[in-house]
Amino acid sequence: MWRPPERVRHDARPGIWPSAAEASASRLFSAVDVGPLKLRQRTWVPAMVPWRASADGAVTPEVLDWYECFARGRPGAIVVEATGIRDVPSGPLLRVGHDRFGPGLRQLVERVRRASGGETRLFIQLIDFLAIRRRPLATRFFGQFLRISPRHRAAFGDPAAPEAEVRSWLASLTPEDAAQVLDARERESLDFGERERVTDTHLEHIRELPVRLPPLFAAAARRARAAGFDGVELHFAHAYTMASFLSRSNTRVDGYGGNLENRLRLPLEVYESVRREVGGDFTVGCRFLADECVEQGSDPRDAAHFAVRFAHAGMDFLSLSRGGKFDDARQPKVGEAAYPYTGRSGYECMPSYFSDRQGPFGRNLNSTALIRAAVRASGANTPVVAAGGIHNFAQAEAVLASGAADIVAFARQALADPDWFRKVAGGHGSQVRLCLYTNYCEALDQRHRQVTCELWDRESLDEPGITRSADGKRRLTPPRWEP
Repeated sequence: MWRPPERVRHDARPGIWPSAAEASASRLFSAVDVGPLKLRQRTWVPAMVPWRASADGAVTPEVLDWYECFARGRPGAIVVEATGIRDVPSGPLLRVGHDRFGPGLRQLVERVRRASGGETRLFIQLIDFLAIRRRPLATRFFGQFLRISPRHRAAFGDPAAPEAEVRSWLASLTPEDAAQVLDARERESLDFGERERVTDTHLEHIRELPVRLPPLFAAAARRARAAGFDGVELHFAHAYTMASFLSRSNTRVDGYGGNLENRLRLPLEVYESVRREVGGDFTVGCRFLADECVEQGSDPRDAAHFAVRFAHAGMDFLSLSRGGKFDDARQPKVGEAAYPYTGRSGYECMPSYFSDRQGPFGRNLNSTALIRAAVRASGANTPVVAAGGIHNFAQAEAVLASGAADIVAFARQALADPDWFRKVAGGHGSQVRLCLYTNYCEALDQRHRQVTCELWDRESLDEPGITRSADGKRRLTPPRWEP
């Protein structure tokens, strides 16, 4: 992952933990309305992909155990990981693109209900993504993947030459000479792996995304409602399809790219299609970027405009993230795919304990406050969810007191200690396992390994009934805690 030039160490701070009475009287543990729902407290576990689904995207016992851990902590809401809306192979990532996924998802809902005593509301995050391929060997790229064009034949010097000869010649060139023959996208496909973009409108399936995506999202939301979820979160963030429509890099000329309103068009059509399908008594919100954190990318001013339009369209919550783009991702090794959290934008999404002087804690709060202020100035009261390195009670309470947000999300801290919410609410804050922000979990995610936390995955490996990772070295759930 990219690292800032400054290397300042920042340690997590426990601060002063509240007594049970102080927690009960706090903003953080007060109720909040999220559309038709009321959350018992303003705490939120955002979507995190743990790579525990089956190879065909179904719920597994390991998925159920994962969400039960968070439910036992009884946060206000949990958002289930990014779940694919298409019925296409996507590895051990949950899917909701067909009715056959319904029974497993119903089991997940029931497990969370039981473990939380019915106190935690459960949403599921709906995602679409375009194709990305692994970085190829140069011999395979030139021998198989590259589409030979008249330009390549002209560079070879014989427009009528057999394709095999052109391929063989290209493969024999030095990297420097080959770079002179290939165009920018071809060089990228060789150096990073081929990746589809929403601007590739010469491809029929990309051109038709505005027609295809609204009904796919709507059908996924209908299945989520049938499975018993309290709502859905539309994934409009990071490096994926819907975020790419919102991005300044979206230069489509068919009315779905270019200026702000055109970039908003498909996201709003997706939302409207979902709302028509599930009705007004089912919570629908979205997660999007406060800042893309890439050169010439969308910034908080764009995000404020999006937020106001989303709020007035009727979304029930707005959850803000940051960065995580392919635009500045590091070159992957041959045989691996590019990972959108390895560049500066990825660092901004998941900064580590070695950081610049600003540090990794609350890095997205200024942008979040600006966006929430714009929503309030427009006359909307849509709740805004803040995230980013928040780990102690005082930080979370300050976010709410300052008006930066209405709900506080805990991602890495909730992973480090899923019981954070119950511990703090009960006056047991001193027993919280504070996240170290080493990004141990992120490194596992990058390799698509079952995500765990270094604070608990090697503890009590002989504990009866625990399950271990595929390599047997890590426990897949944290140690149980009771007050």
